[in-house]
Amino acid sequence: MGRATDDIEDLLRRHAPQVLGALVRRYGHFDPAEDSVQEALIAAAGQWPGDGIPDNPRGWLIRVASRRLTDRLRSDEARRRREETAAALTPADAFVAPPPGEDPAGAGPAGLGRAPSEDDTLTLLFLCCHPALSPAAQIALTLRAVGGLTTAEIARAHLVPEATMAQRISRAKRTVRGTQFRQPDARDRDQRLAAVLQVLYLIFNEGYTATAGPDLHRTDLAREAIRLTRAVRRLLPHEGRVTGLLALMVLTEARTPARTGPDGELIPLDEQDRARWDRTAIAEGIALAEEALAQGPAGDYQLQAAIAALHDEAERAEDTDWPQILALYDVLVQRTPDPAAALGRAVAVAMVHGPRAGLAEVDALAKASGQRTHRLDAVRGHLLERAGEHDAARTAYRAAADATLSEPEAHYLRRRADRLNGSGT
Repeated sequence: MGRATDDIEDLLRRHAPQVLGALVRRYGHFDPAEDSVQEALIAAAGQWPGDGIPDNPRGWLIRVASRRLTDRLRSDEARRRREETAAALTPADAFVAPPPGEDPAGAGPAGLGRAPSEDDTLTLLFLCCHPALSPAAQIALTLRAVGGLTTAEIARAHLVPEATMAQRISRAKRTVRGTQFRQPDARDRDQRLAAVLQVLYLIFNEGYTATAGPDLHRTDLAREAIRLTRAVRRLLPHEGRVTGLLALMVLTEARTPARTGPDGELIPLDEQDRARWDRTAIAEGIALAEEALAQGPAGDYQLQAAIAALHDEAERAEDTDWPQILALYDVLVQRTPDPAAALGRAVAVAMVHGPRAGLAEVDALAKASGQRTHRLDAVRGHLLERAGEHDAARTAYRAAADATLSEPEAHYLRRRADRLNGSGT
């Protein structure tokens, strides 16, 4: 029963953005459409475990959500004129349940004109990244509507209270209300695409290393980010940023089988059994990374993909081409203020020039930011351990463990600290 429930949840997560996109395309009401889709998802979660999954689950969801949405529109006096116009253009039997065997997601009784497709999901992505929204609102709305994260998860990722994030998402929905549901034109494509890619990157990162909770890896989110990025690449096959991001995701996700032990414990990159890495995915990712670099000037995603490729190509940790990785990080940190890139460069400095050189970089980052994050403390602990300063390393590991919301990360850091007990300085 548990496996069946998990399968249903995966199915609902996969179809939800397509169903929402189909409704927004047809009716143009983002906020009530999302509410109606949520009601349909709740209905499915309650009925399908007992009744079985329908032959066409997406069509079932669209039909139920459409009925909920039309009920909302009919009860709203302010939208009566829009509803009457739509009714004049829609067959009288538009919302009658289809006879057995008929596809409710097609041009039949569901009344949505055509089957929902990846284009609907992509257009929904661009809608969520509308230029009228702030970057923070774009990310929050997309994570909610397309990524399927809860408001609480998005709030944790942005280090703000849940109530604040709920208000941000609500304002974003109001802002895009009434916006034409279409893909952006050439004038604003670059800005919108940059926001879409940033959001997909954030969704993937939340899936690959969950910011909180008992699991290190949220497979559903990571795979959804990869799926959506593949869809964007099909739409924009010659865009180096898209190809680079997909390469980065594929190369990173290829290490997943070796990232955790039998009990879900975290295994760091340099201790992983590389025989367990997905070599098919690595081959695809390397080919994508090479293609991305050939598609134009190297941007952030192309550079990060090249770094990931160098890690994945090394058969052993000691075979890693750290000088080349450091050279790539040197270029990357000149292009982006991303703290993660700067921290990655500090690790590369340590691997090339020794742990004390890396510690100097980490301390400079902490001083520049005015705060210590759990990732800074974790790297600092690792470098102090390599430098033989075990007491200081133990303190840094414990500080990092206390600061992270990820249970696997906290357990790993505390084990590192405990391992140094009694080892001296």
